Amino acid sequence: MNNPAAPRINIAQTLRRLPLFSEITDEQLAMLATATHERDLARGEILFQQGDPPKGFYYVIGGQIKLAFASRQGNEKVVEVLGPNQSFGEAVLFMDRNYPVFAEALADSQLLLIDRGVVFALIEADFHFARALLAGMAIRLHGMVRDVEAYSLNTGAQRVVSYLISLGEGHAPGTSLPCSRVQGHPPMVTLPVSKHVLASRLNLVPETLSRIFHDLADRGLIHVHGSDITLTDVAGLREIRD
Repeated sequence: MNNPAAPRINIAQTLRRLPLFSEITDEQLAMLATATHERDLARGEILFQQGDPPKGFYYVIGGQIKLAFASRQGNEKVVEVLGPNQSFGEAVLFMDRNYPVFAEALADSQLLLIDRGVVFALIEADFHFARALLAGMAIRLHGMVRDVEAYSLNTGAQRVVSYLISLGEGHAPGTSLPCSRVQGHPPMVTLPVSKHVLASRLNLVPETLSRIFHDLADRGLIHVHGSDITLTDVAGLREIRD
């Protein structure tokens, strides 16, 4: 869906600001811009389904996108939540396979779809672009390996605490929400996704996530008010994480 109320962007200027395209020539940028399309999604709208063929890869300009697996029974496992200035879909372009996940907007979102043909042309023409693209995929792979490590070796409480600390430090993926800090007061974070989505992302069931939040609150480590969480004892949280 294209939302006519969303402001149009200058695609060439937007692409130039993205690290992946910072070193390409003006001629290459012009070629890229003509093969890049803007997509506007409403909250809850599906960008592509699991099993769809890839048309290119995407950059998130604004909003939030969920990547997830869906089972035949209707269950889902959230793989990743992406926010502004993050890309996705690069790796599948080189695999000659369909999307292994589906993508859904968790908020009204604005994306750029970069056509696969121009991506392959730039790879052949520009070593710097190819290296930057590979670096981005390597970072994503490293993040997924860390997720598997966390699921295998860390308790549910450790995963939740690690996420809250990362959110407080501004390192949690899929969000541009700042951590609220008032001098003399503990930091407060706002969960960028629903607790249901967060539970799936951390490989937990929602009931387990709720129990962990209650336990941390009972111990005086956090205070939960809806989606706002005050980290009342950061040192204590770090002890659990480490």
